[in-house]
Amino acid sequence: MLKYFIYCRKSSEEEERQILSIEAQLQELRDYAKQNSLFVIKEYFESRTAKEPGRPVFNQMLSEIEKGNASGILAWNPDRLARNSVDGGRVISLVDTCKITSLKFPTFWFEATPQGKFMLSVAFGQAKYYTDNLRENILRGIRQKLRRGELPAKAPLGYFNEPRLRIIEPDKQTFSKTKKVLELFAEGNHTLTQIRDKMFSLGLVGKNGEPLHLSTIQWMLKNPFYYGMFIYRGELMQGSHKPMISKKLFDKIQKAIIDNGKPRKKLIKKDLVFKNFAICGKCGYKVTGETHTKKSGLVFSYYRCTKKSKVVECSEGFLREEKLAEQVQNICQKVSIPDEWKDRYLERVSEWENEQNDSSGIFAQNLKEKLTKTKERINRLIDLHLDGEIELDEFKQKKNILVEQKADLEQKLNDFERKGNHWLELLKSWILDANQAGNLANTKNFFGMKNFLKTVGSNRILLDGKLKIEFEKEYNLLWNVPAEARVTGEGEAFNSWRNTIWWT
Repeated sequence: MLKYFIYCRKSSEEEERQILSIEAQLQELRDYAKQNSLFVIKEYFESRTAKEPGRPVFNQMLSEIEKGNASGILAWNPDRLARNSVDGGRVISLVDTCKITSLKFPTFWFEATPQGKFMLSVAFGQAKYYTDNLRENILRGIRQKLRRGELPAKAPLGYFNEPRLRIIEPDKQTFSKTKKVLELFAEGNHTLTQIRDKMFSLGLVGKNGEPLHLSTIQWMLKNPFYYGMFIYRGELMQGSHKPMISKKLFDKIQKAIIDNGKPRKKLIKKDLVFKNFAICGKCGYKVTGETHTKKSGLVFSYYRCTKKSKVVECSEGFLREEKLAEQVQNICQKVSIPDEWKDRYLERVSEWENEQNDSSGIFAQNLKEKLTKTKERINRLIDLHLDGEIELDEFKQKKNILVEQKADLEQKLNDFERKGNHWLELLKSWILDANQAGNLANTKNFFGMKNFLKTVGSNRILLDGKLKIEFEKEYNLLWNVPAEARVTGEGEAFNSWRNTIWWT
């Protein structure tokens, strides 16, 4: 009696949704075998595409046939057996060598005759043609979506795939919540675990209502889709969807991710205000703080180099906290603006606000010219790639850099056009901050003074018991104010310095 194998296949790919499920195929084939008195000895089934050779279950079945364990195959349609020339050729070869003497399909007639084998070859060829044509149509559709700036994939959290227009739109339920989470992480004060908990409390969850995996959250934080771009096959592309955040905020998030990965610093005790505030000027290692209690019960704090260098034998000594605090206070006082100066400068800024500033137009024009040139460079790069003068990897690398530059310029131009004379607001803020520094010094708020100096200066060095700081330009100008100008606020020295502040 002729022995048959049943073979069922269902692709997991979208284009084969219309094909019967494996369970449905099995039931149909079992009924067909019963109606036609076919002796089935084994059933094979797998969920794999047949576009390419290499299906393990299919290969196992053909190996059993080659061994002579069966000589017939029962399948729903020839395209279940093969959609590529290699697998189709194997089946026909087994028919030619009489190792397969019978092929049964409920939807296709076959007999092992020259005509039958020819029609089977045509059926396999049609299946391959359908696959190739479908693939080309899909790729054509993807290319068209990319030209329109549309991501041909599932929408990220905060968006949804609009089924009618087949575009990605903001999701009313999750858009604002996701934006809030991104803004929160950009502050740099939250771990991924804390963000996950926050998202869970907002209802931003995974399948079955479970909290999102940390890896999913990290991917979300790195996704350029949220500022209007997207990556497709390693290439950064301009999207046409509504951005959730600005490029500036996205960059802050990336910095926060890097900082988040660094080892967490231990909480500083309240009585050690300046711990890890400076580095040693002799060996470059951190300056730490220690608190000691004498037998008398007197508590005192001091600061010293951690002396972790294995190359430099550090000779930096100890510095009492009150001595360091005095220096910090004097530095804050020296980079501050007195109340009298503050009022005078704010008055001058108000005058500028009422004047026409031609330079704003020049600045905007320069940004527009840079943006135009960047777009032209992108187009030239695309032409070079299409002409085969530049390899794909090099093309992607250079294009991604230019696209990021383009996004930065667009962000700057947008900020400038939106804020106008924003530099005047920054100047006001600087005047008020510098004035506040003096107030901090007068109130002996050392925590406030430390945080202020960390904001306006870098490279804080303790050398031979002296604190040295590299200030930002505007505060460096204050640092260099002549003593006589600071005392009187009048005269030649003051006027010379004032001109430096305003016009440098």
